[in-house]
Amino acid sequence: MIRSLFWMLTLVFAAAVLQSTLLAGVALYGAVPDLALGILVYLAYAKGLMAGQVSGFLSGVLLDLISAAPIGLNALIRTLIGAAASMTKGRVLMGYILLPVLLCALATLLKAALLFPLSLIFPEVSAYPLSAPLLWAELALNMASAPPLFLLLKRLDVLMLGRRHRDER
Repeated sequence: MIRSLFWMLTLVFAAAVLQSTLLAGVALYGAVPDLALGILVYLAYAKGLMAGQVSGFLSGVLLDLISAAPIGLNALIRTLIGAAASMTKGRVLMGYILLPVLLCALATLLKAALLFPLSLIFPEVSAYPLSAPLLWAELALNMASAPPLFLLLKRLDVLMLGRRHRDER
């Protein structure tokens, strides 16, 4: 598990840098695909509850440290998303396109739903305004990037997870 967490954090850091540099230049309504969220969702789905929660927390702390977000905001949100995504492990089998699209769409909507009440309590937290195109653009970009991202991560399973899934042996 230590090895998979190391590689997950490495990939999340690379995704965060990619999102804030290259992808920021081609933003749609100010939104870029949340690749770090896609990585978390994949790992939580592939590895289960404990890995989903730990990966969510650690990737959230990493994102809190390299972003302007209040410390703990991303850690809380991504821990909950990691836990929720891991609940589908072994229960949802839909193929290589529909499953990643659905999981990343639900994770994006859950992120927005969790940010809203926090923005009411803490004024420095900004939520997604439902009437603005930002949320819907990010949702569309996350859904479009999910299948190729999951395919890439599936190929990196040996690196990220250390060995094949127990189910596949």
